[in-house]
Amino acid sequence: MSALTTPLLDQISSPEQLRELGPGQLPELARELRGFMIHSVEQTGGHLASSLGVVELTIALHYIYNTPDDRLIWDVGHQSYPHKILTGRREAMATLRQQHGISGFTKRGESPYDPFGAGHSSTSISAALGMAIAAKQRGSEQQTIAVIGDGALTGGMAFEALNHAGDVDANLLVVLNDNDMSISENVGGLSRYLGRILASSTYSHMRETSRKVLSKLPGAWDLARRTEEHVKGMVVPGTLFEELGFNYVGPVDGHDLNALIRALRTLHKLKGPRLLHIITHKGHGYIPAEKDPLKYHGIGRIDPVTTQSGNSVTYTDIFGEWLRSSVQHHPEMIAITPAMASGSGMVQFAEQHPDHFIDVGIAEQHAVTLAAGLAAEGRHPVVAIYSTFLQRAYDQLIHDVALQKLPVLFAIDRAGVVGADGPTHTGAFDISFLRAIPNMVIMTPSNGEECQRMLTTGLQYEGPAAVRYPRSSIIEKTPVSSQSDDPITIGKGKIRRQGEGVALLAFGPMLESALECAETINATVADMRFVTPLDHSLILQLAAQHELLVTLEENVVAGGAGSAVDEFLLSQRITVSILNIGMPNHFVEQGERDALLEQYGLTTRGILDTITRFQQQNRQHNQSI
Repeated sequence: MSALTTPLLDQISSPEQLRELGPGQLPELARELRGFMIHSVEQTGGHLASSLGVVELTIALHYIYNTPDDRLIWDVGHQSYPHKILTGRREAMATLRQQHGISGFTKRGESPYDPFGAGHSSTSISAALGMAIAAKQRGSEQQTIAVIGDGALTGGMAFEALNHAGDVDANLLVVLNDNDMSISENVGGLSRYLGRILASSTYSHMRETSRKVLSKLPGAWDLARRTEEHVKGMVVPGTLFEELGFNYVGPVDGHDLNALIRALRTLHKLKGPRLLHIITHKGHGYIPAEKDPLKYHGIGRIDPVTTQSGNSVTYTDIFGEWLRSSVQHHPEMIAITPAMASGSGMVQFAEQHPDHFIDVGIAEQHAVTLAAGLAAEGRHPVVAIYSTFLQRAYDQLIHDVALQKLPVLFAIDRAGVVGADGPTHTGAFDISFLRAIPNMVIMTPSNGEECQRMLTTGLQYEGPAAVRYPRSSIIEKTPVSSQSDDPITIGKGKIRRQGEGVALLAFGPMLESALECAETINATVADMRFVTPLDHSLILQLAAQHELLVTLEENVVAGGAGSAVDEFLLSQRITVSILNIGMPNHFVEQGERDALLEQYGLTTRGILDTITRFQQQNRQHNQSI
């Protein structure tokens, strides 16, 4: 393999330098930029396919617009790597998604070229519209650009922003990056609508040919123009956006730099809401990513030596296996995902049981209320969703599911420390925001079999229930066993080790560390299993028999499971020393999951150290009295 050389890219450390290049140099810059990005992401891991698809667009936008004075906002941020490289962060790409390194998404504190942070989908148009309105009120000529994919456009928030933008008449450009993909393949009517590109191209060719012919015939062209809108409405993707008040241009080949620059120069001169519709290919320019954009959406670090994982599996794998097994015994089950079939372990289930699977696209709010509707008609929906994305459907969870006590099971993946995706994806708050909701059962499995049984418990429960589990491996493969369909008594924990003096109340996978700690200090270990309802009798028993209770959870301490234990003891007027150990009450930075757990004292050694310090402080306090 020849060494990577990027002589043109080497000259670019800012968009100002990019704008000094001649148009004829830009295709070579795109080639070098794509090569550098592939080489860099292979070393660090990251969202490769999305970024490969917008190399030409990124160059064209920074070439035409005066960033950072003009505001450029990337939806989600999966596709922001070329943008980072061209805006002074090329050397920092070696630290991408690593602890104390640069973010895998756009981030306001990282660069003046990132005017708005991202991580979740469908926010760009709303944010850009707010900036455009502010610029208009200041009398500024600032341009504001939002780049959004057709996958993100399925999110309801994007539609709300489009509807508002047409009414406000702010100076806003929306670039619709149409690659027929989000993370998984797109679903829904809008995707099919945008897919009429061939018909659109045919229409454009037909229109230009007809103009030449009919313009030579008296009256014929006037008649054709009067009927044009009726024909256009049948074939052109832009009609929807024009009806919303946008000046629509496209579709344009998103990998043709000359065409992009011509279109952007034209749009730059216009005012009001405009929409540029471009067609790109996810993974463009890198054959493996072109062939399998789903696999290369997010890749891990590629090492020279491949290590084998043996029989280890993840909680996500356990969930997918449970789905496939349980549907045979529970035909009323319907599995729902907001565009995360692959990440939630549902691909095989979807292929084998398509009548029991629904992908709603990037629409978390709709997913939850859709589940409520299904539940109201006798189905038992299972909503597979990441902790961080469930935040987006909090109103629907309360108003449409819990208030009506509908039987919807939430399989909450990526709960707790996530890792490289950083604060936008860390599942730090779900226990805190779920336990305040009446009628909600919250379960925290400590291993694979417990996860299976809790999922079954939630499926059989005639009300809303949640099983939350982390993004981590289970050391030994736990197949679906004969006991996996046996429900657990709701609200009952279990003593896993009997000790004295200190009782460790573990919620979820913290049980493993608790048992290791207990061997050192001869502590009692309780697998609490349920956050709501709490096992009150077990807590009373532990408080009566021990001098110190220590709660352990992979959630923020504020409002978490430990807080629930504190509140119960206070309500019973029971005085006992209690220590809550969990995630810090601030946004957790990016980094390797194990390193972050160690940093926040959530490993065996960290827990022991925290307990020792607490006991020392207690002794010093008692001696001073």
